[in-house]
Amino acid sequence: MPNNDWSQFITLLDYLLLPFYLVIIYLIAYRFRESKYPPGHPWRKYFLPGLFAKIGGALFIGFIYQYYYGWGDTAMYHWHAKLINSSFSESTVKWYNLLLRIPEWYEGSYSEYISKMEWYQAPAEYTVCSITAVLCIITFNTYLPTSVLLATIAFTGFWALFRTFATKFPQQTSYIAIATLFIPSTIMWGSGIFKDTICMFSLGWLTYGAFRLLINRDFGIRTILMMIVSLYLLAVIKVYILIAFLPAIVFWILASYSHKIGNALIRGLVKIGVIAICVAGFTYFMSEYSKELGRYSLEKFAKTSYLISNYIQEQSGDQGSAYNLGTIEPTAIGMFKKFPAAVNVTLFRPYIWETRKAIQVINAVEALIFLLITIKVIVSLGFMRFFRTVTSDPTLQFFLIFTLIFAFAVGISSGNFGTLSRYRIPCLPFYGMMLIFTYYKYFPADVKLFSFSLLGYKRMRWIYEKT
Repeated sequence: MPNNDWSQFITLLDYLLLPFYLVIIYLIAYRFRESKYPPGHPWRKYFLPGLFAKIGGALFIGFIYQYYYGWGDTAMYHWHAKLINSSFSESTVKWYNLLLRIPEWYEGSYSEYISKMEWYQAPAEYTVCSITAVLCIITFNTYLPTSVLLATIAFTGFWALFRTFATKFPQQTSYIAIATLFIPSTIMWGSGIFKDTICMFSLGWLTYGAFRLLINRDFGIRTILMMIVSLYLLAVIKVYILIAFLPAIVFWILASYSHKIGNALIRGLVKIGVIAICVAGFTYFMSEYSKELGRYSLEKFAKTSYLISNYIQEQSGDQGSAYNLGTIEPTAIGMFKKFPAAVNVTLFRPYIWETRKAIQVINAVEALIFLLITIKVIVSLGFMRFFRTVTSDPTLQFFLIFTLIFAFAVGISSGNFGTLSRYRIPCLPFYGMMLIFTYYKYFPADVKLFSFSLLGYKRMRWIYEKT
């Protein structure tokens, strides 16, 4: 059995084994790049830096949790994984059953393991533990090599997201790379042993699969299989990502194919009808499956947000990390009144003066950059032209709808900047790409908008090439 002191999750063995895994990953990635992206390919220069950024993010956040916080949920995931794998020496069948969470929590023959698992009855958290346990089999239960492997797997989802839109908008490849591969929050929180890492992997592949099916008519087994796996993982781990994604993709389909209806009146009626069906279906689904959705159901979501708001007003929060959207009435209408504030806090806060911890500075600077770019785009185009551009392009509509739904749900229910910095990362690449494609549709030769980001990327490339 593993040591009960799970707080020391990085050990000397981690540092001894880590170089070997890094070399193996590099060699495999290098051969893959040479095979798929030969010299001259426009994507070649982003592949290895993007992978190294993910691996660096996994190591960085692991060190932060071990040597700064001293504990955290990432340590708990790893601890549960070691508990699952400790049953392997007793019985392969017992390991398999624990991996898939088959035994009931009260079964005596498994009590030696289940009694020590705080998350055995939490499907979302335990799914991450099971995935981590499988990786731990080949890393001798060490944290850092496992984290690096998970980051490498997650990178495939980020790369799939990059490929989706780099194919569709090849003239903006460098900026798409920044939005999908090099946003600091997604690197830091989407790389380690977290739910967010697996969700970003799934969201990337789900987006890739959806666009392959709908645009390229690719009904290949691999595409469909990756979509099924991604849908399952998102439904189990963070169903609210799906709740935001599915309406966005439905409206994308509607906007993409409605133009084929020649009659304007019929086209308008079809759009209204589809929207009405989507709203009715969404409401029915949220109400009918309220038990399965838990706190994300319509019945509980407003109440949960209300309780969080009241708690924030009564408590100081996570050492100054709490934010307050004002009084939230525990009703759907009361909740939607906070829509602008919730979206704002997700995309543009914390402001610099709201930071209370060193690690929050990264989030604050990133949020400030998003705010400045947003202002630049709207001012350069004018609000009406910006609005018309987004609403007339199905892909831009998809980006905006997903961003707004997701940002609202996360902003109104997170409660403090610490959790918000992690929860918001799925919408950041999509919002970034919306700004990119909208701006460069009118200013294709202008490099000023993202010059600071591109400069940072070029600096990273220079370091990479020199080393």
